Amino acid sequence: MLHVDAIWKNLHLATMIAGYGEIRDAAIAVRDGKIAWFGVATDFPETMTADTVVDGQGCWVTPGLIDCHTHLVYAGNRSNEFEARLNGVAYEEIARQGGGIVATVNATRAASEEELMQACLPRLKNLLAEGVTTLEIKSGYGLDLETEARILRVARRIDREYPVRVKTTFLGAHALPPEYAGRADDYITMVCDVMLPALVAENLVDAVDVFCEKIGFSLSQTERVFQAAQRFGLPVKLHAEQLSDQGGASLTAKYQGLSADHLEYLSEDGIAAMAAAGTVAVLLPGAFYFLRETKYPPLAGLRAAGVPIALATDCNPGTSPLSSLLLTMNMAATLFRMTPLEALQGTTCHAARALGLADEVGTLQVGKAADFVLWRIDRPADLSYLIGGNPVVMKVVAGKCMA
Repeated sequence: MLHVDAIWKNLHLATMIAGYGEIRDAAIAVRDGKIAWFGVATDFPETMTADTVVDGQGCWVTPGLIDCHTHLVYAGNRSNEFEARLNGVAYEEIARQGGGIVATVNATRAASEEELMQACLPRLKNLLAEGVTTLEIKSGYGLDLETEARILRVARRIDREYPVRVKTTFLGAHALPPEYAGRADDYITMVCDVMLPALVAENLVDAVDVFCEKIGFSLSQTERVFQAAQRFGLPVKLHAEQLSDQGGASLTAKYQGLSADHLEYLSEDGIAAMAAAGTVAVLLPGAFYFLRETKYPPLAGLRAAGVPIALATDCNPGTSPLSSLLLTMNMAATLFRMTPLEALQGTTCHAARALGLADEVGTLQVGKAADFVLWRIDRPADLSYLIGGNPVVMKVVAGKCMA
């Protein structure tokens, strides 16, 4: 006799194992927060009993969605810059007036931990309502130790207090703070030798990221940060090849990076390096859309090389004020011509790989976390087909219903 905590019956499963991995007329059983059994309902073990049995009413079930690249925690609002740009004001002029990332840094530095928490909750709740059960949160809007720590503490609080698994990423090398103007190497020394050790000591860092770009940090400066991360045994990822080809994807692959993100200007050499290293490509259609980019990421090359392709919102105040992973999937399909299967893989199994969580989440498999979503849809493709709808019926996190 096998006793489990709960059984969901009358379902159709998209396990995301080998394509959609569809199992119609199925059931799924959960014990101790993990999947204990799944399969066709007629194969359900007669000896299995449960405390709770739930009628899924013919819903489709997918793994919980994963947003693997966000800047969720920040203060302030930059809609004034959005309006100014549309009225013809150049970004350089906006920056001279104290706008751009400096505006967000100033607002974030001035905010308390509780103020940061309250500011990010609407964005967080939007994501959770759409079936997100795992979330990455980057720092990068403090650019000093005190504020970077505050951002990452809020991320840890979200993990403790809300039904979502959170992975934190230290992005101290996001931009050059005003007090280090003209001294980028000195700032990288601060990131590597002061900020990172202190944040690691407080157990606030799961991974390390850098913005490698002409307007960000150079390849050599990026490598210094990667080497510092390596000393602490932390995985790396990179904002790479968004505005130009700096060779960042190849460097990330050299350090066995989890992911390289954006990638509009990714080269064939970068694709080959990522394929060899198993580095995930994270595409961010929200930023592509918001910036009205015209250079498309090299989908054909990534596909041909077998590079896993993930998707994320890139939720941030300046280039992707987007807190809908479902809309992100639709954008990937309409803007990048990704298929509905690729879009769903990009927010489940491939997104899990981008966070180093492929053994825990991203597919429906025995032994993995019982994080899954019940959807009122006709087929899995509906999740990237619908615009502006939210067909979530129920979300299950670690085996617990979050209706």
